[in-house]
Amino acid sequence: MDLGLAGKVAIVGGASDGLGFATAQLLAKEGATVVMVARREAKLGDAASRIQKETNSRTVPVAADIRIAADCGRIVAEAVAACGRIDMLVNNDGAPPLGELASFDDQAWAAAVEQNLMSVVRLSSSAMPHLRASGAGRIINITALSVLQPMPKFGLSVATWAGVIGYAKTLSLEVAQDGVTVNTICPGRFATGRLAKVFGSGAALDDATRAEMVAQIPMRRIGEPVELAGLVAFLCSPFAAYITGSVFHIDGGRAAHLV
Repeated sequence: MDLGLAGKVAIVGGASDGLGFATAQLLAKEGATVVMVARREAKLGDAASRIQKETNSRTVPVAADIRIAADCGRIVAEAVAACGRIDMLVNNDGAPPLGELASFDDQAWAAAVEQNLMSVVRLSSSAMPHLRASGAGRIINITALSVLQPMPKFGLSVATWAGVIGYAKTLSLEVAQDGVTVNTICPGRFATGRLAKVFGSGAALDDATRAEMVAQIPMRRIGEPVELAGLVAFLCSPFAAYITGSVFHIDGGRAAHLV
């Protein structure tokens, strides 16, 4: 199926691995030019080269730290300088540390706000003139299922990503007449390095942990990154032009709530 993304330009955060890499890869397969953003320059360069070779679509690596205000502006400026336009912004990164809320001081909270909330605000604001000019601009925020279904020790992420959902809903109302859509995705368990880092030894999940995790998912399996990337690509496409201000959970049926 042709999603109508050929010739479009996307900025994708956290693009050197995991969900960000899968998203960048699929958008490139659909013919988009992808500006790939991550902190580690060497790893990002390797990822960008791999996608460009596999898809024959252009990739533009931009090594930057979205927790730094100046870097957010630079990402957008470099994307425009290299590609002349921006049609899609996929806000995606890692997450703040885990721990009980009482253990975090003001500095930890400030860092979480910069990483999860202010990066989205700054990148969206910087990109907005170009998304408006596109006539079909798209902002997709990738958060986590824990925002909708909080878990102990995930409080920094839950609180700050909840702010992203509120920001995105409000922004969607303010830019809808410009043809810009703003949506948020809350992924469940996906087969990425972060899953092993959070729930395993850092390198892999042990068999018992994996079995327990799978047992909590109605589909009885962990998601593949390309399955999330498919939702991102659809939301970026003309077929999703009437979808905005929405929150999607993609989790194999695991979410235990009605909406």
